[in-house]
Amino acid sequence: MPKPKTHKGLRKRFSLTAKGKVRFKKPGTGHLMSHKSGDRCRKLRRPGILKGALQNRIRRMLGAEGPAPCSNE
Repeated sequence: MPKPKTHKGLRKRFSLTAKGKVRFKKPGTGHLMSHKSGDRCRKLRRPGILKGALQNRIRRMLGAEGPAPCSNE
């Protein structure tokens, strides 16, 4: 059976951390930042982390093997 292919569109938008979490860039940071508050802009700079069933689905489409490892958060 052939290996599953990586979804090329997702590869450009999501990345995996060393512990297997799915990281993404938050929307709304491309332009028109002058009217947004400083707190909002600062929070948008940090990468977002996916959780739950969607995380497992994205990991599978990115070609990661197996479920995400357990974390003590």
